[in-house]
Amino acid sequence: MCTTASCHCPTWNDFSGLLPGIRVVTQIHERDDTQRLRESVAAAVAKRQPLAVCGRGSKTFLGPVVAGNMLGTAEHCGGVDYRPDELVITARAGTPLAHIKRLLATQSQMLPFDPPLFRGEGSLGGAVAAGLSGPQRPWFGSVRDAVLGVRLINGQAEVLTFGGQVMKNVAGYDVARLMTGAFGTLGVLLQVSIKVLPQPQREITLVFDLDRDDALARVVAWGRQSIPLSATCHVDNTLHVRLSGTEQGISSAARALGGTVLPHAATFWDTLRDHAQPFFTEALCWRIALPSAAPFPRVAGRWLVEWAGAQRWLRSEEPPEVIVAAVTALGGFATPFHRVAVAPRVESGLLKYYQRIKTAFDPHDIFNRGRLWMDA
Repeated sequence: MCTTASCHCPTWNDFSGLLPGIRVVTQIHERDDTQRLRESVAAAVAKRQPLAVCGRGSKTFLGPVVAGNMLGTAEHCGGVDYRPDELVITARAGTPLAHIKRLLATQSQMLPFDPPLFRGEGSLGGAVAAGLSGPQRPWFGSVRDAVLGVRLINGQAEVLTFGGQVMKNVAGYDVARLMTGAFGTLGVLLQVSIKVLPQPQREITLVFDLDRDDALARVVAWGRQSIPLSATCHVDNTLHVRLSGTEQGISSAARALGGTVLPHAATFWDTLRDHAQPFFTEALCWRIALPSAAPFPRVAGRWLVEWAGAQRWLRSEEPPEVIVAAVTALGGFATPFHRVAVAPRVESGLLKYYQRIKTAFDPHDIFNRGRLWMDA
């Protein structure tokens, strides 16, 4: 993997154990599938046939079914380069996130955005394409923050590289990050370089019995102080607060905050990250982005709140137009987080820019046609 003779990085097949709570295959089938993928895109372009680009299929429930021939990237798998001393890992798009997390753990490092693994099936390319981050996102950064470079196939069957593998390399930086959250509509991701971070020395989770509004006020106030927060979640009148950092810093913060230490806390945060908690197994679910201190929209339903109030999940039987209007009135954005017949909207202020970018990358509208709502 590494090119320097002195490097002693772990290899991609060093996975002899299992990560808690997810299914992990212990051997990665390494394969560079670039040629097949490029030829498939070229054939589709020639016939003007749409392609349904998909990784390992863990997030197909998000949004409508995409028409077109399936083009899967799961076989385009394995490591390209891992440099622990430079805090950078580069892997092919089909590489399972579980394998990457396991490899990073051997060097006491982690993916800062903590993406959902979804039963161990999530891939690196899928994490970037969907732009989903886990509970620690406000404190460690989003997927977009961590992307350093990408390699992709555009809508003219060209293999292009943007960005780099080090933080100081800024050439093409913005173009690489455009792939984050594009849901495969701009190109077929082949390879991604990601910034990683050292794991914290220690983590503990404190729980508090608080109602929804008191919990929101508490976490907003704590967010303005020098407290080593790394995750918050309020559900069923219980506030969970995770602290991450040094031994001394965690001990001091825990004494100041009070609360009760939650045993086996890693399981709680893993199930929250992967949407495996009972809250997410019910019916219709909405993902709502709001300013942290914003009040709750006047909508009947059940709430789960994380990211210190910035991300709120809603279970409600209210009509979609009622939910969207209530959230918009508070300066927020509501997205259905389930299989829907209508594609997720591109925000109106960004729509014209997205359309220009789409035309530049995919002029014949080959990739994941209808995956995002592009109507003016």
